[in-house]
Amino acid sequence: MEETRKSAEERMKKSLESFRQDLMSVRTGRATPAILDGVRVDYYGSAVPLKQIASISAPEPRLLVVQPYDKTVLGDIEKAIQKADLGFNPSNDGQIIRIPIPPLTEERRQDLVRKVKKTSEEYKVSVRNIRRDAIEELRKKEKGKEISEDELRRGQTEIQKTTDNYIVQVDSLLTGNEKEILED
Repeated sequence: MEETRKSAEERMKKSLESFRQDLMSVRTGRATPAILDGVRVDYYGSAVPLKQIASISAPEPRLLVVQPYDKTVLGDIEKAIQKADLGFNPSNDGQIIRIPIPPLTEERRQDLVRKVKKTSEEYKVSVRNIRRDAIEELRKKEKGKEISEDELRRGQTEIQKTTDNYIVQVDSLLTGNEKEILED
């Protein structure tokens, strides 16, 4: 019974981490290197993530700087950032690429909040599905006489508490990200 609960908690933890990573790639008013995580650059015939061929930093709240390890791909990186349709206008000085982050419009902020809420709901559903699978596994063990009815109820209660804890954490991350998006 304990291994079922631990397995479910481990899967919930991975789901929460994945949600945290997704939130990092959402563009807020501030510049963060994670905004460019989805950008892939054509590098010698294969599409590679930008962060593998360049260092990305945010020296100012509204500026990203991309410094390629190989200067010959500067133009390709610039094209890839424009093609990613993130609303950025990169400028290339021959050494580095500067990407000014324009302030978000109110309409765009509301769109981002809706997107983040939708994503959080998907992760909550994923956590609940993990709970359902764990409880189903406990029921099978009870039917197979591996655990008693009391142990089944106790296990269901523990799994529900764990689920509630992870749902609260998802909500907490959502609230923090919402505030960050709506701030100026």
